[in-house]
Amino acid sequence: MTDETRKKTFLGFDFSTQRLKALVIGEDYEVLHEANVEFDVDLPEFRTAGGVLRGQQRGEVVAPPLLWVKALDMVMDMLVVAGVDFSTIEALSGAAQQHGSVWWSKDSEAKLNSLSPDDFLHTQLATAFVTDSPVWMDSSTSADCRALEEAVGGPEELARITGSTAYERFTGPQIRKMYRSRERVYHATSRISLVSSFACSLFLGRIAPIDYSDGSGMNLLDIHNMKWNEKALKACGDDSLESKLGAPVPTASVLGPVSPYYVQRYGFKSDCKVVAFTGDNNSALAGLRLRAGWVGLSLGTSDTVLVGLEGPAAAAAGHVLVGPTPGAPYMALLCFANGSLTRQNHRDRLVGPSWEAFNELLKTTVRGNMGHMGIYLDVAEIVPRVRAGCVWAEPGGRSARPPAASYEARALLEGQALARRLHAEDMGVILDSSSRLVATGGASVNKELLQIFADVFNTPVYVQNEHANAALLGAAIRAADVWSAEAGVKLSGADPSVSPVATPYPDHDQIYKPMMPRYRQMIATFSKLE
Repeated sequence: MTDETRKKTFLGFDFSTQRLKALVIGEDYEVLHEANVEFDVDLPEFRTAGGVLRGQQRGEVVAPPLLWVKALDMVMDMLVVAGVDFSTIEALSGAAQQHGSVWWSKDSEAKLNSLSPDDFLHTQLATAFVTDSPVWMDSSTSADCRALEEAVGGPEELARITGSTAYERFTGPQIRKMYRSRERVYHATSRISLVSSFACSLFLGRIAPIDYSDGSGMNLLDIHNMKWNEKALKACGDDSLESKLGAPVPTASVLGPVSPYYVQRYGFKSDCKVVAFTGDNNSALAGLRLRAGWVGLSLGTSDTVLVGLEGPAAAAAGHVLVGPTPGAPYMALLCFANGSLTRQNHRDRLVGPSWEAFNELLKTTVRGNMGHMGIYLDVAEIVPRVRAGCVWAEPGGRSARPPAASYEARALLEGQALARRLHAEDMGVILDSSSRLVATGGASVNKELLQIFADVFNTPVYVQNEHANAALLGAAIRAADVWSAEAGVKLSGADPSVSPVATPYPDHDQIYKPMMPRYRQMIATFSKLE
């Protein structure tokens, strides 16, 4: 069989907060193989909860990078057992949780360059990292955020340059905290990666550059000229910081062939292309392939609202990032820290670990919840920037105690949906008769939840036919699209396929419009993050 006639496949990875997933698609973008490792369950030796470790300092949340390396060893073995023919893979790419940073030791690149195919990655890279990785859930850098904003001329100027005001989880403030509080770690570090570029490095056999799209979520990249901003760099580190970060590259870049380690150990083609990895939200936008007027809704550990943009107009509430594909030069993103983990926590508290039982509880209530409302923030929220807490309201006003369990179940989900809609509209998202919500992420399989979003947004909700995880699918699709563009070969699966799963009831305005100002009053009672 010649190269021209044999089947072509593409491989994608998603290094998310709680698990590592892999996906193989064919030329028609049909899913051929999947594998996943759940960190807490499959790698108990790292003692993570929700894929992370809580630090001693308030708000500090980290993850051991060796956890992700060992998970990759396990996922690759799962793909072997599943019968994947790695010699058919033309290109691979990946997604990863945004805003996490990986701190490489001085000899790490030499280790990547000399991997033995006879040993696991995690045994060979055990000393490649100088510290655990601060991740997106970390909220311990408030003082660093304010210092960074002041250094560049204020929050509005930082947002104009980098697409966002300073946020605790962003890598710029995290680097500044490391530089001022753990200077020995900073100086012992040869390179600083995002989780996405770290993961890409494992396949490339050298430290991969940061891509524009994920790099624009750091408070360091000028999203207009695609270069590191000098004032921001100076505020967050010393003169070596630019070299520690390396020069950023376009997201749709082929960075080189796969490392010989994978050729010799798994049978990859020696010319299998490694396409730059990017952030999970960025990859989700690529995977959703949104049309004009459509809004992406990613329901994962955190919830995100995603919209493609033609230009880099900054918004006060949310972020403007460089787009992950040539067809979407920029993207707007609203990230809500209290997503699936918060939903799961309260599901477990109310009915135990069963979504079926939770949905049965929902069915005993009515849309609008008879006026009962709740805001449940188990962790500090990002949009708006407020501290954790819970507030409940009865039909007549605020309540000191939560309502019955059935009311709580609906209040939790309706409150989240109201937050997503209100802040999306504040950011300039306009919903009309042509609009669609395209849902993805683990929670997008819950049709009761999607019905609530349809009613609150007054917009039909669709899901992709190919896969529920747009970040993972987007990784494989980007590998295929970039390979296709380079090879000049048209692939049959390039057009998106979506199906409707929830349609709003006609009395939306009567039920949910009065709840919107009530939500604003309730969220205003939360303590703001300094």
